Amino acid sequence: MKLEGFGIFVKDMPTMVRFYRDVLGFEIKEEENTSNVYLEKDGTLFLLFRRSDFEQMTNRSFSYTNDINGHYEIAMGVENYAAVDETFKRVVAKGAMPILEPTTEPWGQRTCYVADPEGNLIEIGSFIK
Repeated sequence: MKLEGFGIFVKDMPTMVRFYRDVLGFEIKEEENTSNVYLEKDGTLFLLFRRSDFEQMTNRSFSYTNDINGHYEIAMGVENYAAVDETFKRVVAKGAMPILEPTTEPWGQRTCYVADPEGNLIEIGSFIK
């Protein structure tokens, strides 16, 4: 098997599309309000799939978390420590929810966390001073 991408099930497609496109810079090929939206970032496929449409397709209901989702993270790398700080400020100013302000971890990574509008965690980090 080959990993082809990553997807999340979303409640509010237009809001999530605008966040990933306008705040994080993902490239989007579809309209904001379709059932599923394919995004691309640095050659990686990322899929937003409307929860209600997925449940209809699979003919079953699923449980979803509310608020901050601690089940996974989307990791974004930037050039260096200064870019971690600059990117954090920029994405928070554009609407990302701050979770962890930039900090340098004992293992040498400068990292921070934000959340998208539905509470999915996004890490922004670099190992380069």
